[in-house]
Amino acid sequence: MHKRMGEAVARVARKVNDTVENKTDSLDLANCKLMTFPVGIYKAMRSVTEGIHRISLANNELKSITSRFVTTFSQLTELNLAGNYLRLLPKEITSLLHLRAIDLSHNRFRHFPEPLATVPALETIDLEENEIAEVPTDKLASMASLRSLNLRANPVGPEVRLLVRPLIPFDLLLSPEEPIPKA
Repeated sequence: MHKRMGEAVARVARKVNDTVENKTDSLDLANCKLMTFPVGIYKAMRSVTEGIHRISLANNELKSITSRFVTTFSQLTELNLAGNYLRLLPKEITSLLHLRAIDLSHNRFRHFPEPLATVPALETIDLEENEIAEVPTDKLASMASLRSLNLRANPVGPEVRLLVRPLIPFDLLLSPEEPIPKA
């Protein structure tokens, strides 16, 4: 077990070092078995955080994202957090003024993460396969940049299905309705 943990840590370190040394605009820590975002990365990436525009933390074991993460990587345009155990986002997510796409699919959200409704540049929100039943349709309808909202495989209520153009200026993706069983 210790050997596998050591290999995972080494893989994360290599990916961080590659990003810092090559001054790339993305950090890919997908599939690294992370339970939290490693605090040491903040220090290791201090010189390049402003240049990071895309981060993938997909398919880890994250239960939360900290406000420090959001404020450190303030120039993000894409954030992939799919396949984790997230239920909430920090309210500081609203400070990501350049964020255009966020993937929160395959998590544990029970409520639509409402801070997203005030992220000005957000074009794409993927919340497929969560546990969301209610959606703040009024707030979403006022999101000028939103182009696509994926709510497939969520137990959304029938009122969400009634949203049609021109009420909403974005593509709303839902799972097909289950047929009503005959008595």
